[in-house]
Amino acid sequence: MTGSTSRRTVLTAAVAAAAAVTTTPALAAAGSAAPARTVDNRFWTSARDWRSGAGEGTRVASGARPGVAIAHPAGRTDYLDPHLGTTTTWEYARWTGPEHRLTVPATEVIASWNAHTPAGTWVQVELRATYSDGTFSPWYVMGRWASGDDAKVDIRRTSVDGQTDDRSTVYTDTLSIDDAGSGLRVASYRLRLTLYREPGAHGTPMVWRAGAMGSDVPDRFTVPASKPGTARELRVPRYSQNIHAGEYPEYDNGGEAWCSPTSSQMIIEYWGRKPSAADLAWVKPGLPDPQVCHAARFTYDYQYEGCGNWPFNAAYAATYEDMQGVVTRLGSLGDVERLVKAGIPVITSQSFLKEELTGAGYGTAGHLMTVIGFTTSGDVIANDPASPSDEAVRRVYRRAEWEQIWLRTKRHDAAGKVVSGTGGVCYLYFPVRVTGAQKRALAGVGIR
Repeated sequence: MTGSTSRRTVLTAAVAAAAAVTTTPALAAAGSAAPARTVDNRFWTSARDWRSGAGEGTRVASGARPGVAIAHPAGRTDYLDPHLGTTTTWEYARWTGPEHRLTVPATEVIASWNAHTPAGTWVQVELRATYSDGTFSPWYVMGRWASGDDAKVDIRRTSVDGQTDDRSTVYTDTLSIDDAGSGLRVASYRLRLTLYREPGAHGTPMVWRAGAMGSDVPDRFTVPASKPGTARELRVPRYSQNIHAGEYPEYDNGGEAWCSPTSSQMIIEYWGRKPSAADLAWVKPGLPDPQVCHAARFTYDYQYEGCGNWPFNAAYAATYEDMQGVVTRLGSLGDVERLVKAGIPVITSQSFLKEELTGAGYGTAGHLMTVIGFTTSGDVIANDPASPSDEAVRRVYRRAEWEQIWLRTKRHDAAGKVVSGTGGVCYLYFPVRVTGAQKRALAGVGIR
């Protein structure tokens, strides 16, 4: 992406005309010669993982879900919240991970994390890249996250614009090499987690999962279709974003732009989790599917001014009991079929002209849908939130068309201009305790 410090245009309303979007990305057809690896995933989740890093005032909390938390403050700092206009003093502790050498030297890196942030606490996730020439990037802020948004005790969750060293740039949630054609790559990286709380408080945020996906996917306009695999359809709740048009415009102008949180809420509820009545008490009485409004509010990125920040959606999913969420890239619909066969639906990001996806009835610069199954002929069964009603959300889309709009890295917009495709980006949400088949399916796409 060029000319902007934000990925704001990527996840616009599903009725938008196609326009400039993300950056590089994914692909290789199943059944062809084994492709070069294009994606590297590394996440820290175990007590051993957390002990491998360096702590300043942190402790490793063991148990069923190990994590890193504040043991004692390493210091205090003032934070000027740019979205509240207030300066607040916080005490903090810090964990710095070991260097991870990428198996795929990357043109892009996207971090994601799962954390518990009680009222009055928050976390900052940073990443420093080591380039293939041995030099280093700055410590880039990949997100400032709090699950709550009470202005009296919480920060406004936010990405940070304007981060670049003229070799790489952070676009909302994605660290991208500025000139991939130069051969420069991210060879390795370190993560740094800073945990904040009110001075003198005894509570603590805790991070259970943190890591990143690095990718180097060759640019292409077309993607060969993969061969159909197993037919299966998962019973996933159906929610329309469009029935929320005009609701809560302070969150990205209302429901017509809520494809990401609407998709997230469908999958969260597929796994049997949902907000409580108390959680939803703030929603105006009588609105349908109030949990969709809730998801929009609590994924909202105050800098991006939208609900489409990828790791913020994954972090939101993980606020529900024993849930995990990651952002990654997949290489074909064959990968999705393996996950669906194991009972794991997939949220995918794609962009297309109206005529490129038969039956959609719209074009979009960026849109999230959930893949919930496949027909016997291999076509995609999707819950498409850009539908006029909940009943109309289930759609069947042609396999070859879907694979193209999801995996390609370059496309032409309505004016014929060459712009970027979304390149295989997806969200995966799953419980802490999964079946053996689900564990194998996740490992098969690099998620452990």
